[in-house]
Amino acid sequence: MHSHSIDHWQHEHRFLGERHDHHERRTWFVVGLAAVMMVVEIVTGTLFGSMALVADGWHMSTHVTALAITALAYGLARRHAHDARFSFGTGKLGELAGFSSAIILALVALFIGYESVVRLIAPVPIRFEEAAVVAVIGLAVNVVSAWLLFDPSHDHANDGHDEANADWHTHEHHHAHDTNIRSAYLHVLADALTSVLAIVALLSGRFFGWAWLDPVMGIVGAIVISFWSLGLIRSAGAVLLDTVPSLKLMRTTRERLEIGGDRVLDLHVWRLGPGHLGVIASIVTDHPEPPTIYKERLAGIDGLSHVTIEVHTCPDHEHAVAA
Repeated sequence: MHSHSIDHWQHEHRFLGERHDHHERRTWFVVGLAAVMMVVEIVTGTLFGSMALVADGWHMSTHVTALAITALAYGLARRHAHDARFSFGTGKLGELAGFSSAIILALVALFIGYESVVRLIAPVPIRFEEAAVVAVIGLAVNVVSAWLLFDPSHDHANDGHDEANADWHTHEHHHAHDTNIRSAYLHVLADALTSVLAIVALLSGRFFGWAWLDPVMGIVGAIVISFWSLGLIRSAGAVLLDTVPSLKLMRTTRERLEIGGDRVLDLHVWRLGPGHLGVIASIVTDHPEPPTIYKERLAGIDGLSHVTIEVHTCPDHEHAVAA
């Protein structure tokens, strides 16, 4: 007979993503790049008399702030990963940071849209050549930043999963997604988009005299960025509110637990952090088994990091329900 200390039955609540430290390092590097580009745009815009560059520089400052929030969230989640005050760990700090960044992204879209409408109504002189050069440099910085922040799970969250996992894993619900890095990635993409649109508008103004295209492109960019921010708000908000990651996952969990006369009375499935899911199930049965037996039934479902099972004995419960 084996004896175990209480430590044998305890488990940690560290529900951070597999690439947590990697994402933290790269995000701080991108914060540095964005901060340098912000200063360059504000200084060169002032020297060249281009209010468009100055405005874009201050707009860049909001992205620097959002990216810094992302990086700080990674650090806080790592430092407090074993803090007992967080009942289910700090995995959701990234979701909170992503939600905050999405709000900032929405405000950026509103600012760009407002400034574009104002300039469409009251055009201002633009030094097309100087502004275009800086816009090209900004695009290059954003491309490098996007490469640094790209996470393969953005597009391929189910590569290599077995059939037991594939039966519930859907394209809309990738529990392994890191919303925090995705928010930073979208901020960089938003900057890249505005740079591309600005380059098109500036070159059109320089060679064809279409100065009106500059604010029009700004409005287009604002609309696209708004859709990105709304999508991020929805995905991060869903995790923060503990919504069910997937209805198929719920069905699969229930089906695996309800064997023979066992019935699930109460079932909760939610996301604890990138790649980590929690399950709490209440089971009623005529012939109770140890909780470990029920946990073994859930083996093979990817991402189940915290499973709590309670078992209630109720003789002839099936007949009582039928009656």
